[in-house]
Amino acid sequence: MLRKVIIKNLWSFKEETVVDVIATGYKVLSDSNVFDDNLKGILFVGANASGKTNAIRALRLLLELLFAEKKINLALQKCLFSELNSFRLTYEFQITEDLITYFIEYDVNKKMFIEKLIINNHTVLNRIGSNGESEITDNNLYTDIEGESLLLREIYFNTKFRNHNTLKKWFDFLMHSIYLDGYKEYLFSPGNYSLKLEDYLENQGETEINRFFEHFNFNQRIESSLEKNIFFKREGVGEPIPFPLESLGNQKLLRLLPAFFHVVKHGGMLIIDEFSSGLHNFLEELLVKYFMENSLNSQLFLVSHSTNLLSNSLLRPDQIYAVDFNGIQGSTIKRFSSEQPRVAQNLEKMYTSGVFGGVPHYKDDNNKNK
Repeated sequence: MLRKVIIKNLWSFKEETVVDVIATGYKVLSDSNVFDDNLKGILFVGANASGKTNAIRALRLLLELLFAEKKINLALQKCLFSELNSFRLTYEFQITEDLITYFIEYDVNKKMFIEKLIINNHTVLNRIGSNGESEITDNNLYTDIEGESLLLREIYFNTKFRNHNTLKKWFDFLMHSIYLDGYKEYLFSPGNYSLKLEDYLENQGETEINRFFEHFNFNQRIESSLEKNIFFKREGVGEPIPFPLESLGNQKLLRLLPAFFHVVKHGGMLIIDEFSSGLHNFLEELLVKYFMENSLNSQLFLVSHSTNLLSNSLLRPDQIYAVDFNGIQGSTIKRFSSEQPRVAQNLEKMYTSGVFGGVPHYKDDNNKNK
C-alpha cells in the first residue's frame, strides 16, 4: 500500500510537499479505514484551481510512466512558474513486511532521468541519465538508457521480476490500480483490465452490479443485450429505460462501479478526479463507505467539492487534506489532523469556517466576503 508521496516542482506544487498516508493516533474508524497502519484513502478538498487534481496526478504520472503505451510530454510536468529545471517525486510503499522507496527526478533541459529504487533501506537500482546499476537483474550495468523512459519500466517488461517476489507484489498492486476522471470519463488501467462499462458487462455480466443495487435498496436493476445495449428496470415501472435516456447520475454510477469492484477485490489504488461530478451527495458517501468497509489491501484517492464527505463517521481527520494556491509559492496542503480536531467536532463546519484552509474567498455584489 502507498504510505507517502513527496512532490517537488511538479505542476502547481513548486515547494516540496509531503502527502502522508500513514495512519496517525486517531482511533475512530480504525477497523474500516485503516489496514496494517496505512490509511485506505485520502480526500483532497479546496477551491477551484487550488491544485487538488495535481496532488492525485502525481499517482497517475507514476502509473503512466511505468505502464502506459503513450509517450508523455515530460517538459509539461514541471512547475511553469519555477526557475528550477527539474521535478522530483518520491513514492513510499509497504508491500507485506517490506518497505519500497522509489525516487525519480527529471531534468527538462537535459532531458534525462535520475532514478533510485530502495528496498528496506538497501539501494537495488541507481540510474543517472543514460547509465544505471541494478541488483535486480543478471545484467548489473546499463548504458545507453533512453533519456525519457524509466529503467525500472524496461526491467519489468524484460524480466517481470522473475526472482524478486516483493517487486512482483508491488507491480501487481500497481497494475490493479485504476485512474478515473469523473468529468471527462477517462479511465486508465495499467493492467488493461476490461473496466469500461460495456466491456465489463460483456465479460462479467450484470450480476455484481445488480447485487450492489439490491443490497443498498436502489429499487432498480440493469439488463444488457447482445448488441451491448444497456437498460435500467425500475421497480414499479414496466418499461425498461435505455441507458442514454437515464439520468447523468445513474450513468456516472454505472461507469464507476466496475472500477470500485475491481480494486476492492484485487487491491491497488483507485484514483478518482472530479468524484462529485454528477453524483448525489448521499451516493458519494455510500461509495466511500462501501470501499472502506469492503476493502483490505486497497486505497481510494479522491478529489471532490462535496463538503458532506468531511465527516468523522465517514473519513478520519488524517484522511483529509485541504489544498490552497498561494501565488508564486504555488499549491500547499494541510492535513485536517494537524489541527487535532476531536472526534465529536463537525469537520465540515470547521472546514467551511476556514480552520483548515482550502476555502475559496469571493465577494458578492455587496462586497461581502464569501
